[in-house]
Amino acid sequence: MAKLRQTPSQTVGPYFAYGLSPEQYGYQQNLTSIAGSQMVEGEIEGQRIRVEGCVFDGAGNPISDALIEIWQADGLGRYAHPSDPRGSNSTFKGFGRCGTGTDPQNRFWFDTIKPGKVDSEQAPHLNVIVSMRGMLLHAFTRIYFSDEPSNAADKVLRMVPAERRNTLIATHQSGNVYRFDIHMQGDEETVFFDA
Repeated sequence: MAKLRQTPSQTVGPYFAYGLSPEQYGYQQNLTSIAGSQMVEGEIEGQRIRVEGCVFDGAGNPISDALIEIWQADGLGRYAHPSDPRGSNSTFKGFGRCGTGTDPQNRFWFDTIKPGKVDSEQAPHLNVIVSMRGMLLHAFTRIYFSDEPSNAADKVLRMVPAERRNTLIATHQSGNVYRFDIHMQGDEETVFFDA
């Protein structure tokens, strides 16, 4: 009897961005997205913001088939999750998803609210997952805000070497817009975390 060998691994194909966000990619006839880049509906407590940016490869070129997911607390620092002991915020789900393939500049964007502090050890932040063609596993990172004084005391940010912390901080542009670019490799590589 022949010994079976391991099947070679495969990278994620280009299907996932429009498969996971079909409305953004124009497949809304039969499919609906469970999350999009417009995360605020109706009246919600908190400061409305837009976070936008690009995902770059090691050569500094924008990646056209990345998918960015964020999960965040609401303006009071509460997650829409049953295990959050402070109670659910039913009007704000805190989950968004956006692909880079429908924007001429290959940008992602999220219209959301600025999260509050989850606890005394964490500055307001967004949890981020990056997926794209060519990756076996998705990458995890965080987005902090340049105008947030509590960044200096954040327990996760303090574990990152000082010279790399800027790769986790969205810069305030104008009005309610923050810019956050993700660099997958190279000199400006974003800090990624193990899940």
